[in-house]
Amino acid sequence: MKVKWTTEKKEICAQGAKKLFLLLIVPFAAFYMMQFIFGGMPWEYSFSVALGNALCIGALYYVFCAATGRPGLCGLITVTLAAVWGAANYYVASFRGNPILPWDLTALGTALNVSGSYHFSITGRMAFALLILAALTAWILRRRKEGRLRLGGKGRVAALLCAVFCFRAVFYSGNLQSFGISTDVWDQAKAYRESGILGAFIGNLEFLDVDVPTGYSAGYAEELLAAASSSREGNEEIWLSRSEGTAETEEKPHIIAIMNESWADFEAFGNLELTQEAMGYIHSLDAMHGYAYTSVFGAGTSASEFEFLTGNTMAFLPPGSIPYQQYVLHPTQSLASILKENGYTCLAFHPGERNSWQRDQAYPLLGFDSFKCGADMDVEAKESHGYINDQSDFNQIIWEFENREPGEKLFLFNVTIQSHGSYTDPNYPATVQLADEPGRYPMAEQYLSLVKETDEAFRTLIEYFEKQDEPVIILMFGDHQPSLEQEFLDKAYGVKQEDMTMEEYMGKFRVPFLVWSNTELAAEDPGIMSLNFLGQYLLSCAGIDGGEYGDFLREFRQEIPALTFSGYFDAEGNAHSHLETNAYDEKIEEYQIVQYQEMFGTE
Repeated sequence: MKVKWTTEKKEICAQGAKKLFLLLIVPFAAFYMMQFIFGGMPWEYSFSVALGNALCIGALYYVFCAATGRPGLCGLITVTLAAVWGAANYYVASFRGNPILPWDLTALGTALNVSGSYHFSITGRMAFALLILAALTAWILRRRKEGRLRLGGKGRVAALLCAVFCFRAVFYSGNLQSFGISTDVWDQAKAYRESGILGAFIGNLEFLDVDVPTGYSAGYAEELLAAASSSREGNEEIWLSRSEGTAETEEKPHIIAIMNESWADFEAFGNLELTQEAMGYIHSLDAMHGYAYTSVFGAGTSASEFEFLTGNTMAFLPPGSIPYQQYVLHPTQSLASILKENGYTCLAFHPGERNSWQRDQAYPLLGFDSFKCGADMDVEAKESHGYINDQSDFNQIIWEFENREPGEKLFLFNVTIQSHGSYTDPNYPATVQLADEPGRYPMAEQYLSLVKETDEAFRTLIEYFEKQDEPVIILMFGDHQPSLEQEFLDKAYGVKQEDMTMEEYMGKFRVPFLVWSNTELAAEDPGIMSLNFLGQYLLSCAGIDGGEYGDFLREFRQEIPALTFSGYFDAEGNAHSHLETNAYDEKIEEYQIVQYQEMFGTE
């Protein structure tokens, strides 16, 4: 009997050791699986970073174990979820440059709407991970049939206590940093690689709330606004105007603002030789041409339209945040609300899904009278590489102009979709190629061909409005540059990304714009510009007062003409990083205070 009791005890101890080993190893295995798929190797991570991420995973894994009592099956589920999360971040980072951020989860509908145009291929790392998961599944199923590796009541209670411990260890303020896990708002992909996907993701949760700026008070913000308006009243040389007396003596123009999807001018960098000019007509057009700087690259369209419409900058908001879904939750001043006060009918049009970026909820709060999406189009909707093309989009603009009410003044804000990524449609032939390396960059050549298509469509739009008697102003600008082959981008910029100066780095966020009118347009050269100032530029071209906030933006721009999330330019054209400490800090802090008042001061 003694021998039998000892054998049973040994068996119990062995099973207990296996369960303990499984409970300890699964969070680490899940972490290494996740990072391996994303592009990291196990030996690249310090134990503290691995431990911090394992605790993040353990907070979930141990809850599963406590609920089911099956650590093996829960381990398989946890490792599988980690693999899926690693793959999802890999794809998102590949397509737009940044991995998945917490606020992206509010835009799942938008992501699903455009996912069909992207090409998803399984990498070698993913294939290897699938083999590991298959082997792990077979092992778990075998153990399950034998009835082993199950937790009893005490084991499940212990698992629950472990979950509580893990949760407190990683979600308590500042604890993640003690493991060497940090976020990098300027390079999220790098932070996810070095600090772990889940750890960096959780670290970004602190940016969900917008901190109150240092020195903020509603009274001080009002003082800054009043000072800017007084400065304008005492200075006849305002930032920009049409001809003298325009606002009082001439008829107000119809205003059409087109934010063209992924519209960029890579030829302007001077390093490409193409088989034909992608923007030949637009470059030849008698209009006010310029370049503006955005806060996003490769994706983030709604952030750009938010900056343009409101005059607010993403520089003072959490990295990667989505203002339409996070902050535009009550009536917000914008170009639409200003123009509405000036007697305009304000229409928004986007030939995509109505609920993308929650535009259907944000546009009414921004002052638009109505919003049309792709399903509402009154003209034939033709597609190019899977999206409604710009020719159809512009035909809808013409339809809106022709079908407005008599005497109605129209402000139409249009967000196109034709040139949305990805650029891998095998049924869309490239008409524009690199003359020295044709076929080497298929994504870039498909994109450049779409830009050429936009150029041709814009010709028909301008030729129509040239014949109209009523004054019309048309602005077209890009929302961000596209995500293309990195080698092509290095070639276009004339420098590799890792070797860029601050000015060259800002070039990644430069997009073209032009302002055209069928009447004489007396406008100063805008020089350096960012999208948050472009809306006020447009109002000035139309001879319309932008209010106190417009006065503040105009006054601010005299010293800092371009301010984005990525950096800024001073009046001498020098590029600066937000990480610098210099003489412009106080001026930027004033803008931050005024913007906070505009966005949250009434809450």
